[in-house]
Amino acid sequence: MEDRRITKTKKALKEAMVAMLDKETFEQISITELCRKAEVSRITFYAHYSDKYALADDIFNDMVELGTADYRRRQQENNPYNSLVAGYVNVLECILDLYYDRIDFFRHTDPDRNPYLAIRFYTLVLETVEMHTSHIRRKLQLKYSPKKIAGFVCYGMLGFINESHEEKASLEEIRRESRRLLTDLLRSGVLTEEGV
Repeated sequence: MEDRRITKTKKALKEAMVAMLDKETFEQISITELCRKAEVSRITFYAHYSDKYALADDIFNDMVELGTADYRRRQQENNPYNSLVAGYVNVLECILDLYYDRIDFFRHTDPDRNPYLAIRFYTLVLETVEMHTSHIRRKLQLKYSPKKIAGFVCYGMLGFINESHEEKASLEEIRRESRRLLTDLLRSGVLTEEGV
């Protein structure tokens, strides 16, 4: 377990970065200004992070930790028989919950404004779905590799969610429709040799 002072320092740096992203792009953020905003010395910053990319990665790692704990809880509560559909729906729900619960950070993952944050976010989502798919591969005969399935599901869902935002759909509508679309796709049997 980390020392409380270290935890407090890292928290201050993370909060400062998120606050600074409201006014400038990730690339424009300097370590000097970040330290000033967090009221932390540069020496202290470098004692914990090699650069601002490592700090951003630590923020993402915090999110992965939260999402993983939520996924395990959902699987235990909602998917005792390890259903393919319920498992993917749990992954989708965890990602959506985390995204919207931490929108103060995730709204800065726009690829045009902050390409590094966008790529890092998408990579983590893709890896999460691929890991889930690899786990399923042990139980079902998949028609495609976990990487291909994850890419298809992630790109498709991301496009669907982005277009839903463009159409001003409510969060509840986005959840309901994306859950239905994913469920229909999985139940169609197009991903597995046996069908579901």
